[in-house]
Amino acid sequence: MLLTLIPLFDDKMAVRAYSIFSQKENYLLNPLLQATAIYDGATNIPGLEVIQSMGIETLTDNKEVFVPVTNISIFSDIESQCDAPHERLVLLIDNTIPPIEIYVNRIRELREQGYRIAMRKLPVSEFENYRPILQMADYMFLNNKRIAIDKAKIYFGKLYPNIKLCAGNIDTMDIYESLKKTGGYEFYEGDFYRVPITRGENEVSLLKVNYIALLNIVNSDDFDLTQAAAIISRDAALTISLLKMVNNMSINGGITSIKHAAAMLGQRELKRWINTAVVNALYSDKPSEITRASLLRAKFAENLAGSFGLAAQKDELFLMGLFSVLDVILEKPMKDALDMVQVSDDIRSALIDGEGKLAPVLDFVKEYEIAGWQEVSRLMILENIDMDTVYDDYLDTLKWYRDLTAE
Repeated sequence: MLLTLIPLFDDKMAVRAYSIFSQKENYLLNPLLQATAIYDGATNIPGLEVIQSMGIETLTDNKEVFVPVTNISIFSDIESQCDAPHERLVLLIDNTIPPIEIYVNRIRELREQGYRIAMRKLPVSEFENYRPILQMADYMFLNNKRIAIDKAKIYFGKLYPNIKLCAGNIDTMDIYESLKKTGGYEFYEGDFYRVPITRGENEVSLLKVNYIALLNIVNSDDFDLTQAAAIISRDAALTISLLKMVNNMSINGGITSIKHAAAMLGQRELKRWINTAVVNALYSDKPSEITRASLLRAKFAENLAGSFGLAAQKDELFLMGLFSVLDVILEKPMKDALDMVQVSDDIRSALIDGEGKLAPVLDFVKEYEIAGWQEVSRLMILENIDMDTVYDDYLDTLKWYRDLTAE
């Protein structure tokens, strides 16, 4: 099974919820599965399966989770599949569920059990036909690319004032800002938050220069612990984080200096800690989802190293994922952003030109995070990668991120 989390933002660029999207089979291996995909999940709902196995807090941190259900799985025993609070789960349906009595009654039952309902992929021509279902819906996703959502907003405001509208498929920050100004949307979904905004010759803040200097030190060959310790000591947050981690590792405690703490970790562990801790600090003025995306890409790329025959370069893959949004952070073209940090030629080729031996992993990770299952499936065939391996690698990535943020 393939599975990913898609963030839903509010008008302050804070993530308020996640949608779970999954695919149970590689339809490119067996085209007949695509024709029968409507029956996918007849006995269980993949999103609920993952929530149950990992815990809802691991996935969403006190946020709502939108879980797609099919016209078959909607009749399954949803409550037995997942014991997460009903009010945290939003059952996401589409126009494959017709507005006929049997479905209307089932949706009513689920509402009475405390579940929320969201509707997506509903053409304008079907709005009136779906009145019985829309009267019970809590959320409606409006596709920014396919319908005039400003007009649709007026329609729903008059007929279904209790429905919260979600603007979907937003590609750029300009579109997001425009929709914000008009107001009336609960959530915003799309790639807009990770599309770089370049500001030409803008100056990078002194604090970010400090962080970049630290990254360059630890990513150079045989770096100097003393130099790294000196830069860490200039930043209170990094100092506290380092001391806290090392004190947790030390049986006797008694860390006497930043240099002492750095020596306790050693080069390899200090490099890994700095590359993750500095990202949090470097990206602090951006939406939190950017930091999350950077760290998830890094760990997922590292986990996929063996599947792509790149086990010897797993550290490079981690760094590639970590820096894959550096253009967003520094508001510069990726080439200019990478000129400020010290990375290998393989990483530069992948991030700037989409070429080289690391590039297929980057392509795979990016397609995976947006549920681009067709391209993911194609790459799995090309690289002879097993779907279960990818699924396990992604779950391990989520658990790693959970543990990292818990620390």
